[in-house]
Amino acid sequence: MAEFTFEPLTPTAFLRRSAVVFAGRTAVVDGDRVFTYGELAERSRALTGLLDSLGVGEGDRVAALCANSHVMLELHEGVPLRGAVLVPLNTRLAVDELCYIIRHCGAAVIVATAEFAEAARRIVDAAGVRAVIAGGPDDEYERRLAVATPAPIPIADETTLLAVNYTSGTTGPPKGVMYHHRGAYLQALAMALHNGLDPASRYLWTLPMFHCHGWSFPWAVTAAGATHVCLRSIDPDAIWGLLRRHRITHFSAAPTVLSMIANAPEAAGPALESAVAVTTGGAPPSPTLLARMRELNMDVTHLYGLTETFGPIAVNQWNPDWDAASPDQQAVLRARQGVPNVIASPLRVVDEHGADVTADATTLGEVAVRGNDVMLGYYRDDTATREATVDGWLRTGDLAVRHPDGYLEIRDRRKDIIISGGENISSVEVERVLDSHPAVLESAVVGVAHDRWGEVPVAFVDLKPDRAADEEDLIRHVRGRIAAFKAPKRVVFGPLPKTSTGKTRKNLLRQRLVADVLPDAGH
Repeated sequence: MAEFTFEPLTPTAFLRRSAVVFAGRTAVVDGDRVFTYGELAERSRALTGLLDSLGVGEGDRVAALCANSHVMLELHEGVPLRGAVLVPLNTRLAVDELCYIIRHCGAAVIVATAEFAEAARRIVDAAGVRAVIAGGPDDEYERRLAVATPAPIPIADETTLLAVNYTSGTTGPPKGVMYHHRGAYLQALAMALHNGLDPASRYLWTLPMFHCHGWSFPWAVTAAGATHVCLRSIDPDAIWGLLRRHRITHFSAAPTVLSMIANAPEAAGPALESAVAVTTGGAPPSPTLLARMRELNMDVTHLYGLTETFGPIAVNQWNPDWDAASPDQQAVLRARQGVPNVIASPLRVVDEHGADVTADATTLGEVAVRGNDVMLGYYRDDTATREATVDGWLRTGDLAVRHPDGYLEIRDRRKDIIISGGENISSVEVERVLDSHPAVLESAVVGVAHDRWGEVPVAFVDLKPDRAADEEDLIRHVRGRIAAFKAPKRVVFGPLPKTSTGKTRKNLLRQRLVADVLPDAGH
């Protein structure tokens, strides 16, 4: 038998190819700065030398406190090319929170874009880490890059640690999720395939690159030879401007960002000339929002995943049988979480004994996953790794049903199910009904202690500008569409607290109600 040499899979291989095949094509647009694929590859290789000059070697951690920018894209290439480990930092965290992560992961260096220079300097003072600032009057990053001699270190094993991504920490200290080269390579291929990326695609960076490596799109877009269009901060007017100016073909965003886009003044103008392929994840988008996006010529595909699964492990792949459904029915179908992505192992929905639930669209179970796009474990936390894994399957904490056609539909997080008078109430179901009210921009439903029923639902609602509704209107709206006992017993109005990726921070909403026990009321 002939012997073949297999090269370890690594996501940096995509740029190596694109630098040859698409050398002169535009790779990155970041404001006024534009780089070709040849230039992106050259800069990423120079970055290995920059890191070498700072003493960063194989396995060392490099933290990134960066806006969506050419710098962050270069870090996604240059850090693993150096054999080092990338630690993307949530730019919306407080300095104390960032210092915790820096200390926990043991980062040797932090690279920050100018927007976060002050935070980086405070981290240097508090955590004793070396900082390099990109941009601004001094621009040490560019100065060092210009004189650096490339010093790549090839990986020998594709399961080598690629990155540590920290969870949002809504239920405790953030946990460091360990990614490997193989998983990122395969996940990037899955995202390129499911999104139909090609050299003519133009991808707008509305999704934070620090979140699960932007769902591996830094490598997926590069693999396709497509163009990265950077967006440094979320602004609906800026998004609409870039959509039209660059004739964007693809972007990804949390449902809350989609809602901002759909309700921006620009949304009342002419529809986009060409359809835009949009992927969304996080909280399940309401059918109402999905229908509105279709009106704007934006075709939304719902993805499902976790930080622990390199982002999207499932895709709500369109079934041609759905073409005959009404627009309202199609919107409901589009809100499902779907089926495993092309490189993922089969997903399971299991009961409390670990047995698969019946695919009847009714029986609730917990989603369990394993495979190529699942983490190595939690960094320096073997206990949490063991607790999250049962019989070789990662338990997600998400409760779902499986439809007869095999598609998953998330009903709630396990901790978000409201048990009222012995009945389970899905907060997601109530939120979808609330979101269908014409005055509601977005909503969140949590349980509050009740002296008779144990828990009852309370709704937090943010209304659309220039629209009005009161508590009675919204409760009546819900009661007219689902069982009366599921209707909120109280409605609190105002903006909803968010994580950096657009998820509603229900833990903060619960804290507002923690000492509030409602008096006896009808069910």
